[in-house]
Amino acid sequence: MPTLRHHDSIAILDFGDGENRLSPEFLTEVHALLDTVVADGAAALVTTATGKIYSNGLDLDWLGANGDRAAEYVASVHQLFGRVLTLPMPTVAAIGGHAFGAGAMVAMAHDYRVMRADRGYFCFPEADIRIPFTNGMAALIQAKVSPKTAIAAMTTARRFGGPDALAVELVDAIAAEHDVLTTALDLVAPVGGKDQPTMTAIKSVMFAGVLDALRGRD
Repeated sequence: MPTLRHHDSIAILDFGDGENRLSPEFLTEVHALLDTVVADGAAALVTTATGKIYSNGLDLDWLGANGDRAAEYVASVHQLFGRVLTLPMPTVAAIGGHAFGAGAMVAMAHDYRVMRADRGYFCFPEADIRIPFTNGMAALIQAKVSPKTAIAAMTTARRFGGPDALAVELVDAIAAEHDVLTTALDLVAPVGGKDQPTMTAIKSVMFAGVLDALRGRD
């Protein structure tokens, strides 16, 4: 289950040591912890995971058993993307293992991404698993990468290791296994501590089109 700790004034949200799929329960727990991060006035936020998986994305088992709630579920996933995208502090995803599908999209919603260099994949598998991107998902990814990278990542289902993900700028830095979290902390520490309402306003303007798409207003 997700947990929260701090390194000085930087909040560290750990998704857990499982597959960290975006189940309804997981989403509720993450939102509650983000409420705490904002209320405590954290200077920055790092998300990470304890095990070999950052997040494997949508909870397809839950979705298969609750098909009548698919629209509600996707809207709740979009809500998390939008919230992370506009959090009132610098954010970085410390990816120590696999980030797949909607899990990779959560990482994309952060300001920065640091990935383990020697193991783990960053992947949007939708083309292979026959699940098209929603307009909001596509808008989020395309807002963060070049058109060339969007084509390579979104239409091929390619699994990018750390060095390849860095080369196409899916991530901002790579590091050895034991240095991923430290690198992420070092990345955001110098830019933290800004005024929260100002940060939210800036990000909301920067990503207004993405937010509209995530809310179904595109």
